[in-house]
Amino acid sequence: MRLNLIDDLVPEVSSADTNSKLSEVMARVARRMDFDYFALTYEHSTLCDTKTDILLHDYPDPWARTYIEFDLAGNDPIRRACERSMTGFAWREIDRLVPLTKGDHRMLAVGQANGIGDGYTVPRHLPGYASGSCTFAMRPGRIISSAMLPVAEIVGAFALTAARRIAGEAPTNPRPALSQRQRECVLWSARGKTAGETAAILGIGEDTVVQHLRTARERYDVHSRHTLILCSLFDGLISFADIRRWWYFN
Repeated sequence: MRLNLIDDLVPEVSSADTNSKLSEVMARVARRMDFDYFALTYEHSTLCDTKTDILLHDYPDPWARTYIEFDLAGNDPIRRACERSMTGFAWREIDRLVPLTKGDHRMLAVGQANGIGDGYTVPRHLPGYASGSCTFAMRPGRIISSAMLPVAEIVGAFALTAARRIAGEAPTNPRPALSQRQRECVLWSARGKTAGETAAILGIGEDTVVQHLRTARERYDVHSRHTLILCSLFDGLISFADIRRWWYFN
């Protein structure tokens, strides 16, 4: 049954070529999966010149207005959880992905009061380019069928692919070009090493390390070590895995 449903829904979602068509399709497929609502977001990073971000949903008006008027996106624990998961997750399990504050619990309670119960969110993020999520949600008191989760995972992934195609992808600003040695200096800085410690590790002079880091900051047009590290992570010049592996094994 699930395979047949996937076979039916994926071509329907994939064929959408405008925001309005995608919205219509998503509302329809959500009901066929026995969800009450859907929400789909696709947001370009600042490295893309197109401003065509996508936000589609059929949430109850009271919740949609509250979310927008109080700018709750910046405090949304679901958005934070998206950055911690490679696969879809049920909202009732987000405390396994991110710590929940009192404000998070209040926000989830406000959602309940405005007609949104549990949900299942499929995240996608491409550092430096775009991030998005596809959510299927229930009214309060309704339980998500575990049998539908694999279907929601696949349909959500295809919906985000359709959104990416509709929004377009046009990276413009070229990434700063750093030399291998400059990258190594940034990486050791991200690992918490001083210029002197980095110099000893790499077998070069401390002044040379300082100059490499200064050049890297200039190429990124930033003025602090922390911002340089964030930009390097964002661009994929270094990775969290590079840093974490060293922490765990040293």
